[in-house]
Amino acid sequence: MFRTLLLRFALPLMIVISAASFFTLPYVDRLLTGWFSSDIELRAKLVMNSIEEPLAEFAANNDTAGYGRYLKRITDDERLLGVLVCSLDGKTLFRTEATPRSVTCIASNDERESSVVSHTPNGTVHIFRSGVIQPPKGKAFRALIVHDLSFADRRQTRVRDYFLAFAALSAVFLIALMMGAAWLLVRGLFVSLIGDIRGKRFLDNSATHRSTVPVLSQVRQVLREIERDQRLEIEFQENWTPQALQHVVRQYLGEPQVIVLSNREPYIHNERKDGGIDIQVPASGMVTALEPITRACGGTWIAHGSGSADRKVVDRKDHVKVPPADPSYTLRRVWLTAEEEDGHYYGFSNEGLWPLCHLAYVRPAFRETDWLTYRDVNRKFAEAVKSEANNRAPLVLVQDYHFALAPQFIRERLPHATIAVFWHIPWPNAETFGVCPWKQELLQGLLHADILGFHTRYHCQNFLATVDRFVECQIDREHMTVQLKNHVCHIAAYPISIEWPPRWLEGIGTTLQCRDGVRKRFGLAPEVRIGIGIERWDFTKGILERFLAIESLLESHPEHIGRISFLQVAAPTRSKLAAYQRLQKETQSAAERINQRFTRGNWRPIVLIGQHQEPPQVFELLRAADFCLVNSLHDGMNLVAKEFVAARDDEDGVLILSTFAGASRELVEALLVNPFAIGETADAIRAALAMPQKERQERMRLMRSTVKENNVYRWAGRMLMDASRIRRHQRLFSNSNSD
Repeated sequence: MFRTLLLRFALPLMIVISAASFFTLPYVDRLLTGWFSSDIELRAKLVMNSIEEPLAEFAANNDTAGYGRYLKRITDDERLLGVLVCSLDGKTLFRTEATPRSVTCIASNDERESSVVSHTPNGTVHIFRSGVIQPPKGKAFRALIVHDLSFADRRQTRVRDYFLAFAALSAVFLIALMMGAAWLLVRGLFVSLIGDIRGKRFLDNSATHRSTVPVLSQVRQVLREIERDQRLEIEFQENWTPQALQHVVRQYLGEPQVIVLSNREPYIHNERKDGGIDIQVPASGMVTALEPITRACGGTWIAHGSGSADRKVVDRKDHVKVPPADPSYTLRRVWLTAEEEDGHYYGFSNEGLWPLCHLAYVRPAFRETDWLTYRDVNRKFAEAVKSEANNRAPLVLVQDYHFALAPQFIRERLPHATIAVFWHIPWPNAETFGVCPWKQELLQGLLHADILGFHTRYHCQNFLATVDRFVECQIDREHMTVQLKNHVCHIAAYPISIEWPPRWLEGIGTTLQCRDGVRKRFGLAPEVRIGIGIERWDFTKGILERFLAIESLLESHPEHIGRISFLQVAAPTRSKLAAYQRLQKETQSAAERINQRFTRGNWRPIVLIGQHQEPPQVFELLRAADFCLVNSLHDGMNLVAKEFVAARDDEDGVLILSTFAGASRELVEALLVNPFAIGETADAIRAALAMPQKERQERMRLMRSTVKENNVYRWAGRMLMDASRIRRHQRLFSNSNSD
């Protein structure tokens, strides 16, 4: 009987398990290789983030001895072979002793980070090359971090051995278990089972047989899930998408509740005169960036309900599901009285903090009544966050200068929450911020966050200098952290971006169709070149300066009269404030004056569109334009520049971009201008009109690659991965204290 069992059952089963182990072994090898590569890539980025600032200081002081002492400590890790510091022209500025001689500096103007696996005489190494590092003084440089990959081979061999041993033991155990169970079965069932195996039904994929022998079906399901996770792991490192962002949330954060807090809501419901309801997507860079993220994560967005029909569409908990066409997350509206809106939004936020943080030379106004209202409204929104939290440790993403006090109030109500604040506007230097009478309260409120993000490293440095001057705390400039009492706030640069590709491009038509539609709508002749500017009607955006640049161009080069029209979309905003009322009058007067001076027949040089345009209309204008002018006097990022690049899948059009906009740090292929130099902007417009198509396409191709790679999902993913690391650290610290 045992001989029959061995021949008919045990031996075939052992063959099946052995074959399965043999064929899955290469897959396991590939999976392990991917994991180890991801681990080294992440380690290299973390090391680079920690050493970048000290290296810049050593470079600024030309301190070779300092390089040696500092990098000797860094390379004590057995996996880290060495660090190489290179000038941009390929010269070696410093090399640690153990750095392989085959790893050398190369001349390159590419500002992006990169990595490569290289085979050297001493073994396989991973080389991570930083972006360009600019010290406070002296020449820019980059650093190379070299990791030893031999440990990965050793680990793979060890895991492979464990896998084979486990497969063998599993086969023996399974055979013993099945043979023992066979003794308890009646002879008829035993004969039937042997017949099934002899007929090869064990490997049958039919639905009937899967219900009889579910083991292989479950194994296949597990393997499919592992393969899917592996694909997403690769995708979120190389091509950030909504699915990759969801993968980051699930894998790194454990699917926490995500709550977004902002003043502006992503969808506004307004009443029409006929009693119907219109839905408006506001002209806001913050909404442009965050709305795709909230859709991807399926979170809750808390915002001020400002629409005339907002109350009509919410439920009893002030909730409404959005987006209207395909609901994927919840919008929770908070109601403010007219007095609260005046003091919080118009007063302290936009007459105080907004001009304080922007170098547009508008004097900030600080009133104590506005400050008290600002504090009370921040407390009201913190209460809304607490009421929406369905667990003790949600992830709260606080947005912008309207809620500088909210992190402290949220921390008081939800001590275990992970709070990430993103400051969407510039942060001024310490002297400028010192003008604010309540600077200490604002800084302490922000420092209750776990993460405080800015667009650029320059803004981070300004913030640290401001904290250093006005708050008693511990600052670690190497790791960009501030410890206030027992809480640590991490300061980091996260350049914001847009979704890729923008969903508004679906069904919008080709660039030629968009150009024909725009010409027809605004009465433009076929030979007229089209320039475009799309902004909120704000004094930081340089709208008046761009009109003067158009005038200067027509003065100095009259051949362009009748051959260029500039379409300026200026969405009204904060019209209750005197500074904005003056700006609107000045720009309208300037447009009228320039048009009266140069108009010929039906042609006019400036078309001022002083009303909000929905996203499909915006992208139609961007696709129709020969050039887009973004000449902000001071801007945190300015996403219109990136939207123009994303809209141009024809790889044509020229971007003229202010050096005082954060986007100029990434879109270096644009024509960069000083917006205060009117003649310089006029010359850039002339250059854009005369630029050959081949050059236009090459510039646009490079910018599109940058925006695609650094899209909004990457922006959010980096911040969420940092939040995950902080949450794990906090749990570890909490557990060690409890022990």
